[in-house]
Amino acid sequence: MSTAMYRQATVGEGRILLPELDYPLIIAAVALLGLGLVMVASASMHRISDAPFYYMNRHLIAIALGLVGCLIVTQIPVTYWERSGALLYFVGLLLLVLVLIPGVGREANGATRWIPLGAFNLQSSEFMKLFMVIYIAGYLVRRQLEVALSVWGFIKPMLLLVIACSLIMVQPDFGTTTVILATAMGMLFLGGVPLWQFAILIGLAGSSLVALVLLSPYRLQRVTAFLDPWADVENSGYQLAQALIAFGRGEWFGVGLGSGIQKQFYLPEAHTDFLMAVIGEEFGLLGTLAVVALFAVIVWRAFRTGMRAEQLNQRFAAYVAYGLGLWIGMQAFINMGVNVGLLPTKGLTLPLMSYGGNSIIVAMLVVAMLVRIDYELRLPSPVKEGGRS
Repeated sequence: MSTAMYRQATVGEGRILLPELDYPLIIAAVALLGLGLVMVASASMHRISDAPFYYMNRHLIAIALGLVGCLIVTQIPVTYWERSGALLYFVGLLLLVLVLIPGVGREANGATRWIPLGAFNLQSSEFMKLFMVIYIAGYLVRRQLEVALSVWGFIKPMLLLVIACSLIMVQPDFGTTTVILATAMGMLFLGGVPLWQFAILIGLAGSSLVALVLLSPYRLQRVTAFLDPWADVENSGYQLAQALIAFGRGEWFGVGLGSGIQKQFYLPEAHTDFLMAVIGEEFGLLGTLAVVALFAVIVWRAFRTGMRAEQLNQRFAAYVAYGLGLWIGMQAFINMGVNVGLLPTKGLTLPLMSYGGNSIIVAMLVVAMLVRIDYELRLPSPVKEGGRS
């Protein structure tokens, strides 16, 4: 590797060489992982009296597996992902089908989303998010003119997207479906889909989501509870009401780490979907804004990497970076919106923070892919190195 790919850093009286990487992205991701671990421990220690560190230990195992995955992903050239996009899509589709096979998929809380693999449960929809971003990025590169000039070029990836989302909805997982649809639409728009086609797509997607809500009693109940949680605070509005109470108790600076009350069996799923409410109670508005800022850094660095890749005509890398930034930003926004009552509850984790092995691992792989893309963009081109094309 060229010495241009290293930067000097002074440690004591000596100097070490650090690889040229996207350190703001890495620092923001590590900060979210660290804070997430602390908050998962704080939110879950009371849940199992004889094993207070059960959830924290499992969360640590997920982070460790994610680190292994990161080391592997950072060694894989971006061109490999481009060649493997279609294969990854069909692997993801197969995993989504396996979940629905009786005796293979595991059910919990009325949803069948996991494939048991010994001590680990594989949630195929989490990996499908990543596979879909890679596939659509490759499609936009291969079919650039067709996407921009032909309606059929726009419809083809949407058909594959609908197949995947339909399988996810059968589980059911409305939140993941929303994130995948929003991410894919954003990528297609950035890939050159005409505005009128994009408007039609948004209309169709919006109509479909409204129909899904109206045809499903439990989803309709979530929406009505979101509009007025205090109307039925003991039943449909219970989760949101408790989350709002948590934020209210936190005020500006919070009640202090570990001193929150709402997590103690008042707030359901405090260590997963409603971890942000625990942060709001224990660290207040200041802590909440710090988390928002860290996610903003990750999204900013992803889009910055995408723009640099586009300037260097690395279009696949650009679309992947845009897609990953859209995905993380969208999921974080939805989770926070649910916690503060801006959106109906959807059962989505907070990326890099909430308890959930698959969510943590895949979010860490996203960061690793962004680091790899940035690293390759910093590599000297043959023209720069050899002085000739």
